[in-house]
Amino acid sequence: MVRLLLSIKAELENVTDLVPESDSFEFFFQVKCNSCHEVHPKFVGINRLEERDVSGGKGNTANFVWKCSSCKRESSAKFEANSPVKPYSHEANGQFAPLVTLDCRGLEFVGFDPRGTWKCVGVESGTVFSEVDLDEGEWVDYDEKAAQPVGVSEIESQWTRA
Repeated sequence: MVRLLLSIKAELENVTDLVPESDSFEFFFQVKCNSCHEVHPKFVGINRLEERDVSGGKGNTANFVWKCSSCKRESSAKFEANSPVKPYSHEANGQFAPLVTLDCRGLEFVGFDPRGTWKCVGVESGTVFSEVDLDEGEWVDYDEKAAQPVGVSEIESQWTRA
C-alpha cells in the first residue's frame, strides 16, 4: 500500500480557505497502473462518500476500484479516514500545501483536475463564496462587503508519497 498526498498551489486574491464545496465533491485524478505503468488517458472521478467492493477482498471496500485496460490487474484507492480535506489558506498563497491523502494499492495518481464547485472566504470580510467554479482553471468575483476583487488562479498540483 502506498500513501499519496495531493498538494495544491494557487494564487488567491483577497480570499482564503479554498476547499471543495461539499463532502460529496467529485475529485478528478489521472491514474497510472503500478504493474504495467500504463497511464489511463482520461481523468477518473472519485467521491469520498462512495465506496465499492474490492474483488477478492473479505468485505474490503475502496472509494475507487479500477481494472487496468492493458494488464487487466485490479487496483484500488481509498481516502484516508482520519484525514479530512485541508483548506488552502492565503498564508500558503503561491506555495504547495496539503489537500488530501489517499491509500493506494496497485496504482498511483499522477494528475489532478480541479474542476467542480469549491468554496472560499473573503480575507477581510468573512464573506463565504460557495459557487467557486474552477472548471476553467480560475475564478473571479467581487466582495461587496470589502469592496475589492476576489479570485483564484494559477492552480497547480503535485503528488508525493505521504
